[in-house]
Amino acid sequence: MLRALLTAPFRRSADRPPAAPLRPPPAAWLAGVMPPPGGDGPGPEEGSLRVRTVWISDLHLGTPGCQWAALLDFLKTVECDTLYLVGDIIDGWQLQRSWYWPQGHNDVVQKLLRKARKGTRVVFVPGNHDEFARKYLGLNFGGIEVVDEAVHRLADGRRLLVTHGDLFDGVIQCAAWLAHVGDRAYELTLKVNRHFNRLRARLGLPYWSLSKYLKLKVKRAVSFIGDFEEALAREARRRGLQGVVCGHIHHAELREIDGVLYANDGDWVESMTALVEHPDGRLEILDWSERATAARRAVRQAAAVPALR
Repeated sequence: MLRALLTAPFRRSADRPPAAPLRPPPAAWLAGVMPPPGGDGPGPEEGSLRVRTVWISDLHLGTPGCQWAALLDFLKTVECDTLYLVGDIIDGWQLQRSWYWPQGHNDVVQKLLRKARKGTRVVFVPGNHDEFARKYLGLNFGGIEVVDEAVHRLADGRRLLVTHGDLFDGVIQCAAWLAHVGDRAYELTLKVNRHFNRLRARLGLPYWSLSKYLKLKVKRAVSFIGDFEEALAREARRRGLQGVVCGHIHHAELREIDGVLYANDGDWVESMTALVEHPDGRLEILDWSERATAARRAVRQAAAVPALR
């Protein structure tokens, strides 16, 4: 993605073109049982969901765990005025260990660049896994702004701090080596999870995240999540802001903490979630895993019906 950003020509925002005609979603593509259409042409139900703002984070492009097909479907379906990429878009840690970059990951990058070219304001807030991009803070590549953090004003006037969140993670700040060890363990868990979910899909069962289950069951992990959320809420309050939007911990959440709005947009490895702002300023977490599960179910049902001759 960094190469694409650096080599893309600078271009100011342009007027949005007319919406593409709607087409039915290709269930087999979204379900991951067949490759998606090549390039960055019109997608399924392009632009059929219109919101004011979108926040996504923790895509982890460059890893086998990235749910790129569902992510690409989301990006083609949702149109917005502003798109925040809230860190860990590219997994530089993984790419340093071994190179992994399939065509689907390239399609996601191209879709993000295309949105910027077509008039969407795209703001990239680097995280710890793509911290290399922090060398380019304040620059604009291909219409994508690279910033350390941002303050977003909702339609109803509330102001939200937008930050990846790794700077509020004591492990990252105080024991970086331990974070890398944890990343290896997480990678192993995701590998087991992929095989486990292939079996569940064959049995007609929905997607289930092993790593998410473990995080919510292990007492110390639950405590870490709570401390992380409270630390970010305190920082927003200290700055006189009404809330905070972050990523980092792969746990989608939308709630108030002592009168401060805490929003985590989740990830596109385990939960396939995004945070969106509707035109009236209302916030909502969209769970795209339900759409992917429905697509898999449609593929199985279609395969069970004999072809008409």
